[in-house]
Amino acid sequence: MPRGFAPAKRFFFDRPAVRRLIDRPTARFLVRYGGFVRTVARRSIRKRKAVSRPGTPPTDRTGKLKRGIFFSFDAKRRSVVIGPTRSAGTEHRGRLPRTLEEGGRLPGPDGRSRRFAPRPFMGPAQEKGLDRRRQFWRQSIAA
Repeated sequence: MPRGFAPAKRFFFDRPAVRRLIDRPTARFLVRYGGFVRTVARRSIRKRKAVSRPGTPPTDRTGKLKRGIFFSFDAKRRSVVIGPTRSAGTEHRGRLPRTLEEGGRLPGPDGRSRRFAPRPFMGPAQEKGLDRRRQFWRQSIAA
């Protein structure tokens, strides 16, 4: 597990504090939805040497981005938060995942700023998850 992720571990769904906050069907639904979106996002990221084209999911040469995608409970909103941790992009102070998703500028190895076109991976994964929400909810209350 990536470093710097300890605070979010408190809100994983298997923690007793989270289990006390939400009822069983809601927890089951949020776990299924979060797990599905995380899996779709991870599978969309390819590990290869070539650079991905703008508009397609990013390439992950080291595997840090792919392994750094998690989901946890958001107690304030009583929902699930899904996405890469800040430590998934440590070489750019945690800004890499957001820059890949939305596009923007990051410093290059020579210190000059480089512009990146968006390479979304979480947005398309969430859209697929939204299509399956009803199915996940039906399964969570039927079990």
